[in-house]
Amino acid sequence: MLYTTGTPISDPKTPAGPIENRWAQRKFTARLVNPANRRKLTVIVVGTGLAGGAAAATLGELGYNVLSFCYQDSPRRAHSIAAQGGINAAKNYRNDGDSVHRLFYDTVKGGDFRSRESNVHRLAEVSLQIIDQCVAQGVPFAREYGGLLDTRSFGGAQVSRTFYARGQTGQQLLLGAYQAMARQIHAGTVRMHPRTEMLDLVVSDGRARGIVARDLVTGEVATYLADAVVLATGGYGNVFHLSTNAKGCNTTAIWRAHRRGALFANPCFTQIHPTCIPVSGRHQSKLTLMSESLRNDGRVWVPKAKHDTRSPNLIPEGDRDYYLERMYPSFGNLVPRDIASRAAKNICDAGYGVGPGGLGVYLDFADAIARVGKDAVSAKYGNLFEMYQKITGEDPYQVPMRIYPAVHYTMGGLWVDYDLQSTIPGLFVIGEANFSDHGANRLGASALMQGLADGYFVLPATIGDYLADGPFGPVTGAAEVEQEVKDRVARLLAVNGDRSPDDFHRELGQLMWDHCGMERTETGLLKALERIAALREEFWRRVRVLGDSETLNQSLEKAGRVADFLELAALVCVDALHRTESCGGHFRAESQTPEGEARRDDARFSYVAAWEYASPPVLHREDLRFDHVTPSQRSYK
Repeated sequence: MLYTTGTPISDPKTPAGPIENRWAQRKFTARLVNPANRRKLTVIVVGTGLAGGAAAATLGELGYNVLSFCYQDSPRRAHSIAAQGGINAAKNYRNDGDSVHRLFYDTVKGGDFRSRESNVHRLAEVSLQIIDQCVAQGVPFAREYGGLLDTRSFGGAQVSRTFYARGQTGQQLLLGAYQAMARQIHAGTVRMHPRTEMLDLVVSDGRARGIVARDLVTGEVATYLADAVVLATGGYGNVFHLSTNAKGCNTTAIWRAHRRGALFANPCFTQIHPTCIPVSGRHQSKLTLMSESLRNDGRVWVPKAKHDTRSPNLIPEGDRDYYLERMYPSFGNLVPRDIASRAAKNICDAGYGVGPGGLGVYLDFADAIARVGKDAVSAKYGNLFEMYQKITGEDPYQVPMRIYPAVHYTMGGLWVDYDLQSTIPGLFVIGEANFSDHGANRLGASALMQGLADGYFVLPATIGDYLADGPFGPVTGAAEVEQEVKDRVARLLAVNGDRSPDDFHRELGQLMWDHCGMERTETGLLKALERIAALREEFWRRVRVLGDSETLNQSLEKAGRVADFLELAALVCVDALHRTESCGGHFRAESQTPEGEARRDDARFSYVAAWEYASPPVLHREDLRFDHVTPSQRSYK
C-alpha cells in the first residue's frame, strides 16, 4: 500500500463574507500584542530571502526579539537574489484594464484552479502596497522617460503589470529587504546567525518552540528557543539535482518540520521553466535561467524540417515554425510556463529540436532589434544577454538563444492556514516554503510578490494572534532533539562507503526528471518509487562523507541534504501517482485532451493533498471552493 487516507482538514482562519473584505476583516479580528509585551517575545526566522528578510525586518521593527538564521555567509546571498524578470502588482499604471480582481483571476486560472480563492485575493490586494514599500526603500525600478514606473508583460496575462529592475529585480528587492533588516540588527531587535543551518525543529507541548542548528564553520550543534518559529527556506526543486536553484537550496528545514508533524501539501506540483540554457553534459551541477521577461520581445521558433542542422541565420522565414504563436494566437509567446514548457518538450520529442541532442528551441530577438534598435533591447535585457554569452560563447544579438525547459520552482510546500500557520501551532511558513497561493502552476513574476507579501504584510499581521497567548511555558524535550541531530551527523560520517553524496544526488535527480518531470505516467512513477527505495537503502550503506563534523565540511552538508531529498522524492512520486488528473505543472500522460492539453478531473481532485509523515504516508484532503472564479478548461488560444 502506497498511502492511507486520513480525516479531511479545513482552514478555520479564513473569514466568511465578501472576498474583497476578508483580509481587512481578519486583520481586525486578529488579537494584538502591545509594544511592551512584544519585547518579551522571541521569534525565530529561518531564511533571509525576500520572505524571511522582510519578515525579520518587520517583526524587529514591531519590537519582537528576532533570531534570524541563514546557511549563507551573508543574508544578501539568499537565492532570491537570482530572480530576474520582475514582480507583479495590480497598479494598472498602463491603463490597460488591470485590477485587483484581474490579477486574482489570472492567478487562480494560471494555477489551474488548484489554489484557495481567499489566499490569492489577499495576495492581489497586498501587491499594491508592495510596490509602494519598495519604492520608499529606494529599490531602483525601471522608469519611463517621464519618470513614471515602467511595467512589462509576463506569461499568463494580457496586461503589463510586472515591475522590474532590468534583469536584476530579485537582487534589488533583496537589497531593500536586507537594508531594512540591517537597520534592525543595528537597533538590536534582530540577531543574525549566518553560516548556520537548521537541522531539526523543537516541538514542546504540541507547539513549535525552537530549532536545532549546526554552525557550518565550527561544526557546533546548538539549540535555539523561541515563542514561535517562522520557516522561509524556499522550495525543494533541487530534488531534481539539475535546476535553476542555487546549489545550496534544500528541503531539510521543511522536511524536518514535516517529520515533526507539519503536513506537506501538494508536493507533486513542481514548475518547469520554459526558458533555461539547455543541459550541456554530465559535468553540470546546475542550470541557468533565462528570464521569462525575454519572451516579451523574443520569438520562440524551431525549423519546420526535422533534424535541420543549418545555422539559424541561414534558415529563411518560410522555413521557421513560430509554434507558440501558431498554437496559442491570443497569448503567443506569453502563455503560462507549464504550457510553454510542454510545447517545447513535445516539439523536441517530435524531432524539431535544435542544438546538441535536439534538446533546444530558439528564442530570437532579431525582430525586436530591427523594431526598436539594439540599444533599446540592451537597456532592458543587457545583463541577461551578457550572462548567456559568457555561458554559451554565443552572441544573442547576432544569433538566437537556445533554450529548453528546466526545474525552477515548487508550488507545493508545508500546508498553512490563512494565517500562514502550519498544522504545528507556533510554526509559521512563508514564501516558497508553503503551498498557499499558486495552485498547480505559478505565473511568472508572482514568486517575488508572494515572498514580500508574506514577509512585509501578512505574517506580521497574523502572528500576533498566536503570540497574544505568550510568553509560553518552559520547553521540554529540546536536549533529546539536539542529541538526535548529533547522532544523525555521526551516522553519516560512520558509513565510510564508496559513493559521494553528489553521485547519489545526480542519480536521484535523473530518476525524478525521467519519471516525475514534465510528463508522468503510472508505470514510470511506480518504477521511480521502486528505485528510490533501493537508492535510499544504498545511500546509508555506501555514502562516503569526507572530513569530520568539527570543521567546515561541505561533503557533510550535502550528505544530510541528499538524505532528506531521498525521503522527499518518494512523497513527490506518491502524490503524483495518486493524482491521476493533469493540472498545471502536474501532467499525467493518461489524462490529456485530444489536443494534448492538461485535462483536470474536478469531480475527484478539486482538493489540496496534505500529507502526514508516516509509513505509509497519510493523505488528508482539504476541499477547494470556487465562489468567484468558475473552474473551466484553461484556454490560451
